[in-house]
Amino acid sequence: MPRAIWSGTISFGLLNVPIKLYSAVARRGISLREIRESDGARIKHRRVAEGTDEEVPYGEIVKAFEITPDRYVPLSKDEMAAFAPEKTRAIEVQDFVDLEQIDPIYFDSPYYLAPAEGAEKAYSLLAKAMEESGKVAVARFVFRNKEHLAALRAGDGVLTLTTMRFADEVVPPSDLEDVLPEGKQKVAKREVEMAEQLIDSLTTEFDPSAYRDEYREQLLALIERKAEGKDVLTAPETEEPQPTSAPDLMAALEESIAAVKGGDKGKAKAKPAAKKKTKAAAKKSSASRSKSKASK
Repeated sequence: MPRAIWSGTISFGLLNVPIKLYSAVARRGISLREIRESDGARIKHRRVAEGTDEEVPYGEIVKAFEITPDRYVPLSKDEMAAFAPEKTRAIEVQDFVDLEQIDPIYFDSPYYLAPAEGAEKAYSLLAKAMEESGKVAVARFVFRNKEHLAALRAGDGVLTLTTMRFADEVVPPSDLEDVLPEGKQKVAKREVEMAEQLIDSLTTEFDPSAYRDEYREQLLALIERKAEGKDVLTAPETEEPQPTSAPDLMAALEESIAAVKGGDKGKAKAKPAAKKKTKAAAKKSSASRSKSKASK
């Protein structure tokens, strides 16, 4: 049985629906420890005062804001508590909007909402009404001592909640003006049409199960081989994709489309860059050319 990590009430208008919050994500990361290579001794990290070897008890540590280098404004636990968000148990709906209006960049962590005991009918009513309206509820709630913005959605009779970033937490593109292209680049109509054709040829129905964490799978296989005392193969050399230059865009697009039509999507990717010659190889090549000239 999954364990609820929070409980509260969805409130909008005069309707209050008691719910429980469950994580919608199972983290699959591989947890690695730090050890000393020579003897496998576990590495532990201590809290010590800077410039000393004196360990500081957790009870003596307070938060502080650095206003200039090495100058801090300390904030006691009582001061922090005074400004902590009010610990209500309400998910307060502010507005209903169309999902398409929310840029995915604002979404953060997803959760499932399930009805509390006795709230099954009210929960089902809200889920059905939201699903048929096609709307998303934008709400506020306090979770883990922090106020969150959230999006509530309905699908197949189930309500989900996704925490969202506030507007001032999202970096606007204007802050990247030094790294983004200046003005609109001149692009030929034919190039756009070919790029759209390539997109169409690679378009399919989204299937989450088709995408795997290949790095994690390979790392687990490596760990298993080492644990069994087997030899571990070194990683093969990787080649960086070669950037497509402006004059070659049409040729690259045409070749990519032809590869997809031929059933080989792998070839529809950027070509790897040619391997750089090592100094030794360059020296050997130069010597061969000199020898060839001398023989002539």
